[in-house]
Amino acid sequence: MFTGIIEAIGEIKRVEQQQGDVRLTISTKELDLSDAQLGDSIAVNGVCLTAIELTPGQFVADVSNETLSATTMADIKAGSPVNLECALQAQTRLGGHMVSGHVDGVGQVIERKADARSVRFTFAMPAEVSRYVAQKGSICIDGISLTVNTVDDASFSVNIVPHTLEMTTLGNRQVGDAVNLEVDVIARYLERLMLGSVKTEQTTDFAKLLNDNGFIK
Repeated sequence: MFTGIIEAIGEIKRVEQQQGDVRLTISTKELDLSDAQLGDSIAVNGVCLTAIELTPGQFVADVSNETLSATTMADIKAGSPVNLECALQAQTRLGGHMVSGHVDGVGQVIERKADARSVRFTFAMPAEVSRYVAQKGSICIDGISLTVNTVDDASFSVNIVPHTLEMTTLGNRQVGDAVNLEVDVIARYLERLMLGSVKTEQTTDFAKLLNDNGFIK
């Protein structure tokens, strides 16, 4: 598990094709991996990857075909900056929200505009993600824990303060860029529990489901 509070911006050093999938070598830069061990999880742009090699200042991770098809990892190149976060420890401050590193869909920047010293981003999102996104709720974008400002059926907006712009890759995101989205894990499990044996993909109006069951007044 992660918190969505980015610890460092790393860099993709090498992308190797490996019999149909990909192996990444990632420079960790300021990220402290002194207590990391082989097999540890590290979030890379919000994608939970397993460290299979650890050397000073970098680690290596394999990326499966499933991950390549469901995230922005298929488009990553040597030299690309990436958001990094080590898995949380029991004594870690939970500054963001509970993040699993399991991406739910790929969104796209459709608007970027200044808002005083901050920047307001609007993201398009897939239909299968939109039902889990709520105003003032939490969402994870490229591994960054953020609060949703506004939301409609196909898009949502967030306000990014100067610190987050400086300390993450969001500062470089422009209209048209793709991003990894992970919804609040509580919303996922709440829907599944309420549906029981009904298939999740058959339900597209999560707000109606909550209303019908007395969660919205």
